Amino acid sequence: MANPILALIISFFLPGIGTVYAGNIMKGIIIFIVALILGALATIFLLGIIAYILYIIVWLYGMYDAYTTASAT
Repeated sequence: MANPILALIISFFLPGIGTVYAGNIMKGIIIFIVALILGALATIFLLGIIAYILYIIVWLYGMYDAYTTASAT
């Protein structure tokens, strides 16, 4: 049984990995890969603004998902 607070803290530092810790491995890996791609795209000038905003959304969703997934188990 995963601790929801620990899953949230893990996802704060590594988006998606808290979801993996909570038991939803595939979804966590997808969130992690999307966050990596958006983080890399954020270094490009004009596209970077949009990618950075999307990264923040994915990051927040990853924390929410990790907490709710850990709470459900």
